[in-house]
Amino acid sequence: MTNASVMIKSISEEKIIFSLQGRVDSSNSAQLEKELFDLRANNPNGNVIIDAESLEYISSAGLRILLRMRKQEGELEMINVSRDVYDIFELTGFTDILTVTRALRTIYVEGCEIIGTGCSGTVYRLDKDTIVKLYRPWISLEEIQKEREYAKIAFLNGIPTAISYDVVRSGESYGLVFEMLRSDTLGQAYKKYPEQYDELTRKYVAFVKDFHQQRMPEDTFYSIQSLLHSRADGLSEWCTPEEIDLLHSLIDCMPESVSPIHGDLHPGNIMMQDGELMIIDMTEMTTGPAIYDIINVYRDIVAAPRLSPKSIEASMGLPAETIKKIGDDFFALYTGLDDPELLNEYYEKQELLYAFNVCLTVGIGPEKIRNNASKILDRQLRKTVIPNEATLRELLQNL
Repeated sequence: MTNASVMIKSISEEKIIFSLQGRVDSSNSAQLEKELFDLRANNPNGNVIIDAESLEYISSAGLRILLRMRKQEGELEMINVSRDVYDIFELTGFTDILTVTRALRTIYVEGCEIIGTGCSGTVYRLDKDTIVKLYRPWISLEEIQKEREYAKIAFLNGIPTAISYDVVRSGESYGLVFEMLRSDTLGQAYKKYPEQYDELTRKYVAFVKDFHQQRMPEDTFYSIQSLLHSRADGLSEWCTPEEIDLLHSLIDCMPESVSPIHGDLHPGNIMMQDGELMIIDMTEMTTGPAIYDIINVYRDIVAAPRLSPKSIEASMGLPAETIKKIGDDFFALYTGLDDPELLNEYYEKQELLYAFNVCLTVGIGPEKIRNNASKILDRQLRKTVIPNEATLRELLQNL
């Protein structure tokens, strides 16, 4: 008899995960089936998920066990399925009747060039054709899979972005592999080709404007309003119900739109491939008024060099003063405001919108930001947003 076993890997009210191990065939299937169904009978709560990470092989006898389990449960999910076992499921049609998720490919980034670092992760060049973005521990696997799906949707709708290949694992981190041929980030291009500064800035502005001219099919992405409403609901630890209601009412001022919103269009998230600009990092893709994206551009290349220079330097690979110059030149060209005084007036409006945006993001940030959420909200919400509510409301209505 070949070796095979089943055991409970984890239990919660929502799901019970069984670990299926070894080689399942006719010599052990009867005993294995009894053990599996007995374990289920003793633990009747939650949806059944079978973790196949250690499953080496499954025969038709083993597949019949899965059919009977699916019939009992109504549905059945298999996770961490190896390539060989997945081929068996696919050839027999089981991928059509079960929810089957392949095991993640493992990669190694030791010695790979780092080409960008941001709040959500670090981007490495794997080879001349591909890069991988490894995410921070607080970014869930579901969010990474969502970014892969969003990148595919954006690509199919004409937005210039790299092809997203597969979700991978590297050590304790999850990552997403992208196509990238002979590419630098826009930030790297600024550093490597200073003589092309003006041309790169013109390209940057034109790219952002063209991006926001796109129109996404309805229900392609969440609306920015729905995302912000969910973030406002997540502030109950630090805000009063009245403050949260105020934020909801301000969000409701924003007009509807199907323009794409990237959420992070700084030079570290824009790649250059053969002179063409392309975007990466689609974790927060939404639709809404294009100017809401510009609030985040202001945050990254005007406010951040002043407020958190080390962080933005690490993200873009440029000195803070260079980033600030890019920011000023970007907005002068984007708005057509050559007069510094008029540009400063524009910045004052952006600063108020930026404060509103900060209020809605403290609850989703890394631990360092969450630990300082009370101070941040006191400064941005209670000392900036609330005293300027009428002005902010008008700005939001006219985004």
